[in-house]
Amino acid sequence: MTLADFPRYPLLLGPSPVHPLERLTAHLGGAQVWAKREDVNSGIAFGGNKTRKLEYLVADALAQGADTLISIGGVQSNHTRQVAAAAARAGLKAVLVQESWVDWTDPMYDKVGNIQLSRILGADIRMVEAGFGVGFKESWENAVKEIEADGGKPYAIPAGGSDHRLGGLGFANWIVELEAQEAELGVFFDTVVVCSVTGSTQAGMVAGAALSGKPRRILGIDGSAKPAETRDQITRIARATAELIGAGEIREVELDERYHAGIYGIPDESTLDAIRTLARLEGVLTDPVYEGKSMAGLIDLVSRGEISRDSNVLFAHLGGQPALNGYTSVL
Repeated sequence: MTLADFPRYPLLLGPSPVHPLERLTAHLGGAQVWAKREDVNSGIAFGGNKTRKLEYLVADALAQGADTLISIGGVQSNHTRQVAAAAARAGLKAVLVQESWVDWTDPMYDKVGNIQLSRILGADIRMVEAGFGVGFKESWENAVKEIEADGGKPYAIPAGGSDHRLGGLGFANWIVELEAQEAELGVFFDTVVVCSVTGSTQAGMVAGAALSGKPRRILGIDGSAKPAETRDQITRIARATAELIGAGEIREVELDERYHAGIYGIPDESTLDAIRTLARLEGVLTDPVYEGKSMAGLIDLVSRGEISRDSNVLFAHLGGQPALNGYTSVL
């Protein structure tokens, strides 16, 4: 099968927009910086990068006759919020296992932001005490068994939609979409900067780049603070996705582990500074868990010339701003 042969359930408004960040570029005094905006890619519940992946997963769920999407994430998971929205759009139920992945003490952390939106969307939310990890979790598997025992037909979606046979397709297609936009704009983005945690966003890009064959650097900024696990998962998903779409050999996965702030879900001063810098120069909001960390990486790498002055850099904005409401003690 080719990439175009895989069925998709329509959740996007169309190609996500690409635009220059002119004031940030001038401020950094180095490479030309642009953004591609997955945070405005959809009409459902603020969209985000997982919505692009869910087009493939929801189509598969419907083809299998499922009646319930079941997934897992932290309390402020952007992914589970998007699963809840996709389920509502497709007329399915949603069961969300929300684990205590982040040790954060803001008093409204478990009531506002993403989890508030998931509740409004009608999801069945299961709060579980369990630490962060990118692998399969017992609490998620138990919920699947419970739905089956009650006669339901669950469709299991792992954290981030990542460790799934179809998990990399959304961002392999992102590269195809980007190439059409580059042709229209007359620009080639030699470097893409993207945050990586569960891995299928960067993995899909790597597979898509292998399919294209263009010399594009896909630079992951680790947000997991477990970079060895994350790199392994990205590589595994990228290879499996490349094989699925007939893309051939992938390039070595590049994951920069200098900007994760030491722990998943908690920002340091460089993260907070990056959030404020982009907001005050461009009016663009980023979050403390993902995009704040990848923007901190981009700012540092461009400022110090590790990304060269003659580069066109594309910041993959994956969404996640609803989580900002859970971080009022620092923002």
